[in-house]
Amino acid sequence: MKAADADILIIPGYTNSGEHHWQTRWQSRLKSARRVEQAEWSKPVREDWVARVAEEVNAATKPVVLVAHSLGVPTALHAIPEFRKRVAGAFLVAPPEVTNPAIRPKHLMTFGPYPEMPLPFPSITIASRNDPFGSFAHAEKMAKAWGSLFIDAGESGHINAESGHGPWPEGTMVFAQFLSRLPMSV
Repeated sequence: MKAADADILIIPGYTNSGEHHWQTRWQSRLKSARRVEQAEWSKPVREDWVARVAEEVNAATKPVVLVAHSLGVPTALHAIPEFRKRVAGAFLVAPPEVTNPAIRPKHLMTFGPYPEMPLPFPSITIASRNDPFGSFAHAEKMAKAWGSLFIDAGESGHINAESGHGPWPEGTMVFAQFLSRLPMSV
């Protein structure tokens, strides 16, 4: 599959992805990409966020590829039962440990727990060994439960602009390869 063959949904996490974040850069470069806008970026409500993702997937005119970062990961996964359109694949980056009582702000725990079942589409999960919002072991366990290809990003922080991943060329290469392996039809 090529990027032009898909509706690429950018699903940011808590407080959105700023202008230097890799998600924003990808959105500006990929003509078929659009951001799932949330009404409240700094006070996320699980039901509202999940409903917005489902709404965007169901409005798609082409097969959907989800590109979720941080809190966008549990949001996307909780929306799966509401999908009426085909999702071709999911690119899941830096999943936070939303059941950890140390997470701040505390209301982010309402996005947990993660579903622990194989996803109904191909996926890649990328995690860092020193992400302040989720342990590497937890991300690896979740990826295994989802049947997701797991990629070790090394010591990469939260894989965002603050950790030096604005352009994130390595992520771009992995995403391009992932897209190329997705089937056009199911």
